[in-house]
Amino acid sequence: MPRHRARLPLAPAVALAFAAAAAALLTSCALPPQSLRVPVVLRQVPFTPDSGTLGVRCGRLIDGVGATARRNTLVIIRDGRIVSLTDDAGKQAAANALVPILDLSDYTCLPGLIDMHTHLTDRPEDTSDLTVLFKRSDEETMRLGKENAAATVLAGFTGARNVGTYVMGTDYALRDEIDKGRAIGPRIQASGPYLTIEHGGGDLYVPGFKEPPDSARFHAGVAHDPDEFRARAQDLVNAGSDLLKVIASGAVLAFDSEPGAPEMTQEDIAAVVEVAHASGRKVAAHAHGEKSILMAIAAGADTIEHASYLGDAGIAAALKRGNVAFSMDVYNGDYIDTEGRRQHWPEEFLRKNVETTEIQRQAFTKAVKAGVPIVFGTDSAVYPHGLNARQFPIMVQRGMTPMQAIKAATSVAAHYMGWDADIGSLEPKKFGDLIAVKKDPLADISALQDVAVVIKGGLPLKLP
Repeated sequence: MPRHRARLPLAPAVALAFAAAAAALLTSCALPPQSLRVPVVLRQVPFTPDSGTLGVRCGRLIDGVGATARRNTLVIIRDGRIVSLTDDAGKQAAANALVPILDLSDYTCLPGLIDMHTHLTDRPEDTSDLTVLFKRSDEETMRLGKENAAATVLAGFTGARNVGTYVMGTDYALRDEIDKGRAIGPRIQASGPYLTIEHGGGDLYVPGFKEPPDSARFHAGVAHDPDEFRARAQDLVNAGSDLLKVIASGAVLAFDSEPGAPEMTQEDIAAVVEVAHASGRKVAAHAHGEKSILMAIAAGADTIEHASYLGDAGIAAALKRGNVAFSMDVYNGDYIDTEGRRQHWPEEFLRKNVETTEIQRQAFTKAVKAGVPIVFGTDSAVYPHGLNARQFPIMVQRGMTPMQAIKAATSVAAHYMGWDADIGSLEPKKFGDLIAVKKDPLADISALQDVAVVIKGGLPLKLP
């Protein structure tokens, strides 16, 4: 079995090479070459995010909302936002735009993709020995986070929800570094620590390991009853969480925790939802078992993560309530069962992965057929960051059309993030987040595993 490898982060020298490539690929319609802003942005960090002005000529364009692809479309981005899409991508339209033009006539353009379930401050190698997390410095965690974020955005994912971290503050810090232009990465919604019971699926617990004296920050989301969950949720909102993540059921990659068994009560979940919704934030509920799925839906959670044992009752409850989506990580079971075994992950984790992988994929098919909203979420960090698009073929094999799978990672995801005014589709007034692939993903969804162009806020981060 071949090793799984992620893309390397964008180093300064590579950034300079991309700058040279940008200058070669861009053709100026009315501006002299020295006025092109793209190579300047790519030169080094820090830079000014969402400041790009650029035209992109697309041979095919999937805008994230339409039923079919458009042909020969010119996308104009000014100061980071899309101002127009013109179906006449000829010389006159380009000349009238008065911007540098990137010619992608041989490519398919799409909105920047969104992964609704990532863990950008973690990595798969740590799963074989979770005690390393107690020993890692904040500086090393940030370095790894920046590498993970770079791999993610260069794979075409310009948006992400970071739904849980073991170390208080690490995902906030990574988000802020990207927002300030000190690192390249996706637009991040960060949840902060998992809200979980003691020794539950979101608590950093290793049997027999004596934790260091300063380990309280590894358990910042632990609570025991609705009042404590309400207080912890408010603490995280005050600290900077963009959404909240509850661990309603047991977990696959946690000791002494069974995925099908509830860990939080409906009252616990409802207490968190109350705090989140009062502050305009959403709640992602980790729930493998159907009982936990039903409780999370009834309590008002906005997305249900994993949903491995989803059945008819859970599907019916979601359809009845409305405005709740499932995020089902149907790829990573393959990675765990191959690379996880090679890396000697705990046998308990490997067992639970086998128990949940196929039944989750069958549940995914039932949910698609029933018409329940499904967003693209992969649980990155279970596998190497940058391989996110490996999930698309499984989504299509298990019942989605290629366009449904693409929308799950664009407009549908943006809606359930609450960011659909800014990202998720290529439309005027939204951020100029655009990717391109050489092949047609509507004919072969695996084309999304080879993203050639990444533009975020009008600034190219990756070119052919």
